[in-house]
Amino acid sequence: MGDAEKLGDEEPFDSAELAVDLAAAGVDPTADIDDGYVLSLLEPVVQEWWVEQFGEFVAQNRGFFTPPQKEAIPLIDEGTNALICSPTGSGKTLSAFTGIINELFERDRTGDGLENSVYCLYVSPLKSLANDIHRNLDVPLAGITEKLDERGENVDIRHAIRHGDTDDSERQAMLEETPHILNTTPETLAILLNSPKFREKLRTVEYVIVDEIHSLAENKRGTHLSVSLERLEALANGSPTRIGCSATVEPLETVAEFLVGCDHEQAALNGDGWTPREYELVDTRFVREFDIELSCPTDDLVNTPSGVVNERFYTELHELIQDHTNTLVFTNTRSGAERVLHNLRERYDDYDESNSGCHHGSLSKERRQEIEESLKAGTLDVVTTSTSLELGIDMPHLDLVVQVGSPKSVAALLQRVGRAGHQLGETVTGRVVALDRDELVECAVMLKKAEEGFVDRVFVPENAQDVATQQVYGMAINGPRPETEIRRILQSAYPFRTYDDEDWEQLCRYLTADYEGMEDKNVYAKIWRDTNDPPDGEYHYDEYPVGEPLIGKRGRLARVIYMTNIGTIPDSFTCDVFTRQGEEWVGNLDEEYLDTLESGDVFVLGGNRFEYRYRRGSKVYVDRTSARPTVPSWFSERLPLSYDLGREILAFQRDLLDRLAEGGRSAARLWLREFPLDENSVQAITQMFDQQRRYAGAESVSTDRRLVIEEEMDHEEYERRYYVHSNYGRRFNDGFSRLLAYECAQQVNANVTVAVADHGFTLSLPLNRKVDLAGLLENIDPWEARGTLRSSLEGTDLLQRYFRINATRALMILKRYKGYEKSASEQQVNSEMLLGFAEDLAEFAVIEETYREILEDKLNIAGIVEVLQAIQAGDVTVETTRVDSPTPKAFGLATLMASDVVLAEDESAVLQEFHQRVVAEIDGEAEDGVS
Repeated sequence: MGDAEKLGDEEPFDSAELAVDLAAAGVDPTADIDDGYVLSLLEPVVQEWWVEQFGEFVAQNRGFFTPPQKEAIPLIDEGTNALICSPTGSGKTLSAFTGIINELFERDRTGDGLENSVYCLYVSPLKSLANDIHRNLDVPLAGITEKLDERGENVDIRHAIRHGDTDDSERQAMLEETPHILNTTPETLAILLNSPKFREKLRTVEYVIVDEIHSLAENKRGTHLSVSLERLEALANGSPTRIGCSATVEPLETVAEFLVGCDHEQAALNGDGWTPREYELVDTRFVREFDIELSCPTDDLVNTPSGVVNERFYTELHELIQDHTNTLVFTNTRSGAERVLHNLRERYDDYDESNSGCHHGSLSKERRQEIEESLKAGTLDVVTTSTSLELGIDMPHLDLVVQVGSPKSVAALLQRVGRAGHQLGETVTGRVVALDRDELVECAVMLKKAEEGFVDRVFVPENAQDVATQQVYGMAINGPRPETEIRRILQSAYPFRTYDDEDWEQLCRYLTADYEGMEDKNVYAKIWRDTNDPPDGEYHYDEYPVGEPLIGKRGRLARVIYMTNIGTIPDSFTCDVFTRQGEEWVGNLDEEYLDTLESGDVFVLGGNRFEYRYRRGSKVYVDRTSARPTVPSWFSERLPLSYDLGREILAFQRDLLDRLAEGGRSAARLWLREFPLDENSVQAITQMFDQQRRYAGAESVSTDRRLVIEEEMDHEEYERRYYVHSNYGRRFNDGFSRLLAYECAQQVNANVTVAVADHGFTLSLPLNRKVDLAGLLENIDPWEARGTLRSSLEGTDLLQRYFRINATRALMILKRYKGYEKSASEQQVNSEMLLGFAEDLAEFAVIEETYREILEDKLNIAGIVEVLQAIQAGDVTVETTRVDSPTPKAFGLATLMASDVVLAEDESAVLQEFHQRVVAEIDGEAEDGVS
């Protein structure tokens, strides 16, 4: 189709006229020939607005469109499904809206106008994203409409926001005057699909934009959305064009297939069960210039006093803030964000309430919005945060991001650092500060891999029965519908592409309450399942063939129950902690923290040490103790190290050992200077690995080809400790440690205490117990690991909590019913009464999903099996090192209770003691001064 034909009779694209416009804007019109073509796809009034809007920028950067815009706008114009993957601030969301706005303006001007219904759905994971679309939607719509008004053309493209906080009057108004572009969240979309009146407004949807899709694909919110998109596909008059907007993510094909779903016709032609709809990838992940460097306040994090480390850290941070306009500081915990801001204000008079702030999920909605508005306006010199500002609001004045400690994945690093330099063409400036020796290595590898274009993979939850429950129930409520149709829609979603007959029958048994005693527990059938073949010969559903298996809803309140209980974000609560003696209240614990606790574990609360005994509902019972803590206070709050980055760190350790073996410390330092590190970081990493090698040999370091177990006998504590250097991340280590602890306990008939970190874990036994851990590891059948790990979960608080979450998602426990809302703690009490009953049922969907989610999504059973297979195949050897004192690589495991070094004042003494033992053992060789 030619340009004139494309634009109709009105003002066809004139390249000479465009050249004049570009020259007026100070742009060489031959600088990028693609710009002219992309502009030619836009209506003349949209062209005019674009030239005016971005002319000044074009003059500076010699290009009218950013790379993602240049590729995406033509695809959207053609109606092609597309995943646009590009860094924060590169204009990908605007590119998605521009093609759609252009089409709607053209249709309203030249055709019969737009119906009173929805044409474009914009789905975002955060309400703040739905609210913060001023630059990408409000500005273009207002600017283009104004230009049309000046020409005497009356064009009305309406848009609105609808999510859980939208009040009833606004919802009613949307029925009467429906937005053509509707911004919503995954949960609200699911509700709209079951709203009898509004769902009819969705039949005209032609475009769906899923923003920040990388943050949805890896969790059940995204799983739920993927099925909702297939339900929308079945409802709409045509097949809507799907546009996904993502930050840097991997693998692109997986996320794209997650976005587009299944093309059943093509799958039938191919003779397979699942073939994705056609799509195009807009891969511009690495188009922005990054200026990222790792720094460390000292070249010796062990012997430098914590006060000196703190002083240097805050001095450097203050100087960075003063040298930039707006600075965003990420820490790994909420308490860390609060503490860094507090210390800045205490140390320097430059910071107060007017120019600095803190933002995280524990703060009030009003306070967060206040900080967000100030960030948009550029009135804050510095804001500290944990994870709450990774996504969402536009921060046009932000020109520096400081990351304190490791963000645990390359993807998270790029997402956070990408918040800086948000204006197109600006360099992304980020500084990562390491204050812990283990995180120093993590960060060094992370920054180097980011430079090389490496990205951690996203793992999509598969065949989640709780999500299937909600969506099949929703479709039944809109029914009756053929069973084959409902199942086809479910299996069209990427997360259910391998959903088989066994999975389906298991789900239907639950939904029809086909288990004796279920209704006695107040768990009732949600659907009926029958054929259209009644005994009286009168067919109630004439639109379906005789004998067609149908599914419909059960219960008069089905729609109300569905609308008030769906969603996948679990409720949470804090537990009151009491001593068993006298039931003295000693504080609160977040319930997620209990995931890590087994009976006998020791933790710190309010400065005192307590031994965990058991939980009853929302009450935790403990004993006072003087024993060494086994679980760090931050465990449930920090993000886990990604499995892929963990593997890269192990490969790095092998390479570094090779340099040390071949050329000593000078060769290692020379190699490390190729990384984006300051000199302190280079010296500290070299020193640690050289000390490790001299103290316990190179074979004491885990690599991608070797797993190391370090055995220490502590006669004072009467403990035998095994430090397992499995640098695969905390999810992996949480599962791996449970597996090994379970096997050890079976073998030695003793309590095994576990402490877990990202870079490994510790198993502690009584000193008079011994186990050949390496031999045990080598003899574990990889294919039996899943069953063994599942057995180890029986009776744990982890199982109880996840059963409650899944029972609530699967509507086995109703959060809201007849005006009453159950708190998370009440849900927990209900779930504990149901758990024993459910575990006795064969192949019960809610139990099976609970185990699946824990094993696959939380404990990384796939990674565990992969490593066990490598051990059996001989690709990874298992080495045991016996030591009198922990090696430098085990310092972090031996002092697992340490907080962030920025915040800790009293942990350095333990580290120094360990370090002095190492130095004494190697006779000072680590301090030889060779350069």
